[in-house]
Amino acid sequence: MHDLLTILQAHARGHAAYSYYRSLQRAAIITQCGWRRRVARKELRNLKMAARETGALKEAKDKLEKKVEELTWRLQFEKRLRAELEETKAQEVGKLQEALHAMQKQVEEANAKVVQEREAARRAIEEAPPVIKETPVIVQDTEKINTLSAEVENLKALLASEKKATEEARDSSRDAEAKHTELASKLETAERKVDQLQDSVQRLEEKLSNMESENQVLRQQALTMSPTGKALSTRPKTTIIQRTPENGNVINGESKPNSENQDMLIKCISQDLGFSGGKPIAACLIYKCLLHWRSFEVERTSVFDRIIQTIASAIEVQDNNDILAYWLCNTSTLLMLLQQTLKASGAANLTPQRRRSSSASLFGRMSQGLRGSPQSAGLSVLNGRMLGRLDDLRHVEAKYPALLFKQQLTAFLEKIYGMIRDNLKKEISPLLGLCIQAPRTSRASLVKGRSQANAAAQQALFAHWQSIVKSLNNYLMMMKSNHVPPFLVRKVFTQIFSFINVQLFNSLLLRRECCSFSNGEFVKAGLAELEQWCCYATEEFVGSAWDELKHIRQAVGFLVIHQKPKKSLNEITNELCPVLSIQQLYRISTMYWDDKYGTHTVSSDVISSMRVMMTEDSNNAVSSSFLLDDDSSIPFSVDDISKTMQQIDIGDVEPPPLIRENSGFVFLHQRSSYILLREWIPPKHPLLGLAGLEA
Repeated sequence: MHDLLTILQAHARGHAAYSYYRSLQRAAIITQCGWRRRVARKELRNLKMAARETGALKEAKDKLEKKVEELTWRLQFEKRLRAELEETKAQEVGKLQEALHAMQKQVEEANAKVVQEREAARRAIEEAPPVIKETPVIVQDTEKINTLSAEVENLKALLASEKKATEEARDSSRDAEAKHTELASKLETAERKVDQLQDSVQRLEEKLSNMESENQVLRQQALTMSPTGKALSTRPKTTIIQRTPENGNVINGESKPNSENQDMLIKCISQDLGFSGGKPIAACLIYKCLLHWRSFEVERTSVFDRIIQTIASAIEVQDNNDILAYWLCNTSTLLMLLQQTLKASGAANLTPQRRRSSSASLFGRMSQGLRGSPQSAGLSVLNGRMLGRLDDLRHVEAKYPALLFKQQLTAFLEKIYGMIRDNLKKEISPLLGLCIQAPRTSRASLVKGRSQANAAAQQALFAHWQSIVKSLNNYLMMMKSNHVPPFLVRKVFTQIFSFINVQLFNSLLLRRECCSFSNGEFVKAGLAELEQWCCYATEEFVGSAWDELKHIRQAVGFLVIHQKPKKSLNEITNELCPVLSIQQLYRISTMYWDDKYGTHTVSSDVISSMRVMMTEDSNNAVSSSFLLDDDSSIPFSVDDISKTMQQIDIGDVEPPPLIRENSGFVFLHQRSSYILLREWIPPKHPLLGLAGLEA
C-alpha cells in the first residue's frame, strides 16, 4: 500500500513537473517567435526604405537626365535661332545702308537744284525793271451803310415774325384738321345712332299700333261677348263667298274647313313628323293649313283650340326632354311665322303710310286685271290664296281667335322652355353640392412617383364635374338634333351657368370648410372643365354663358393667391375681385384657411377697412345680404325670337305621308307661282298672255 501511494505521488509530481516544463517551453517559444518577428519586421522596414530610396534616386536621376537633354536641345535650338537672327540682321543692315546712301544722293541732288533755282531767281530779279503797284482806296459812305444794315435787321425781324406766324398758323391748321376729323367721326357716329333710333322708333310705333289694334279687337270681342253689349246689333253683315268643298266653306265671315280636314291635321301633328332640311314639318304644316283656310281672318273657329290641346297633351310628360325640345322648335318656328304674318284688324287704319297696297306690285296689278276680265269670274275668291302661295309671309288682318292663339302659343313656348331649363337644373343640382368641396380620400390618394395611381385619383376627383359636363353635352346634342333655334339654346345655357354660379358661390360663402386653398384649386380645375366644354360647344350655342360664372371664378381666384397679406384693399376690389361686394369679400377673407401651404388671409388693416366700408353701407340703407339670387324668369320676348331667327322657306317642306294623297290638302303640293298662274290664267288674256308670263 505504501508503495502504491509512493508511485502515485511520484507520477503526480512528474506530471506537474512535466506540465510546468511544457508551459515554460511554450512561453519560451512564443517569446522567441515574437522577438524574431520583431527583428524580421525591422529588417523588412529597412529593406523597404532602402528600396524606396533607390527607386527615388533612380527616378530623380531619370528626371535630371531628361531635363539635361531638354536643356541641351533648347540651347542648340536657341543657338540656331541666334545665328539666323544675326544673318537676317546683317542683311537688313546692309539694305538700310544702301537705302541711306541712295537717300543721301537724292538730298545732295535736291540741294544742288535749290541752289541753282536761287541763283536763277536772283538773276531774274536783278534783270527785271522796277514796278510801282498802286492799290485804290475805296471811299465808303458810313451813313448809308448804317441805314442799309438797319433795314436788313428790320427785314430779318419781319422774316422771323412771319416764320413764327406761319408756324402758329400751321399748328392751328393741324389742330383744326384734327378737330374736324374728330367732329366728322362724331357726326358719323351720331348719324348712325340717329338712324338706329329712327329704326327703333319706327319698330316701336308699329308695335304700338299693333298692340292698340289688338287691344281694340279684344275690347270689341269683350263687348260682343258681354250680355249688355249692343255692338252686335250694329255690326254690318258680311258678304257670303262660296268656296270649294275641299278647301272649306266661308259662311257669314266664318271660315269652316271640313271637320275631316281638321281631324286629319290634328291626327297628323299629334305624331312626331320630324324635320325637313332643318325646318319643323309640324309648324310649317299648321301654318300652311291655317293660312290656306283663312282661319286667321275669322271671328269664330275651333281649330286653334284643338291645336293648343294637342300641344298640351304632347308635353304632359315633363321628363321626356326629347319631346319637349321637339315642341320647343315647333312652337318657336310657328310663333315666328305668326309674328311676321299677323296684323291686328285696326293696324291698317292707324298706320296707312307704312302699308303697301296690293295693287302696287306686279301680282296686285295682275289680280286687278283678272278681276276686271270676264274670263276670271271664278278667280275672285282664289286671288288672295294665290298671293298667299306666292308670298307665304304676307300680312293678314287677324281677328280675336288668331290673336288669342298667338298669346296661348307664346305661353306654351315659355312653359316648354322653362320645363327644359328646370329639368337640367334638377339633373345637375345634386352634383353641384359634391363639386364645391374636394373629397378627402381622393386628395390623400395622390402619391408621388405613381403615375397610374395619380391618374386614377385625378379621375375620381373630377368625376362629379365630368358628370355635369356630360349632362350639359347631352342636352346640347338633344336640342341640336331637334333643331332648336340657337338663340333659345344660348338662353338655356346662360341661365344654367348663372344657376351654377349662384349655387357654388352661395355654398362657398356658407361653408367654412370650402374656403380653403386646396378646395379653391379643386373648384378652379372643375371650372376649367366647364370652360373647355364651352369652347367645344362654340359660341353659337353657348354665347356668353361663361361670363355668368364671374362670381365663383373671382372668388376661387382669390382663394388660390399665395401672397394675400401683401394685397391692398384697392387691388382686391378693383383688380382681383371687381364683381364681388365688400360683404362677400369680408366673408371669404374671414373664413379663409390653408390646409396645404399654411398661407394666411389678408392683413388686419384690410379687414378693418372692410368693416368700416360695411358700416357705411349699412348706414346708407344698402342691402347687407352677401348671397346671390337665382333668376328663373323668361329672358326673351316674341320680338327677340322673330329678330334672331333666320327667315325660313316653307314652300319646299314636303307634307307627311298621312295627308300627302288626301284631296283636301292638294294646296300643300303647289309650290311655285308659275304653276298657279298657268292653271288659272287663260292663254289669251288681254293684260298678260302666257308667252309674256313665261318671258
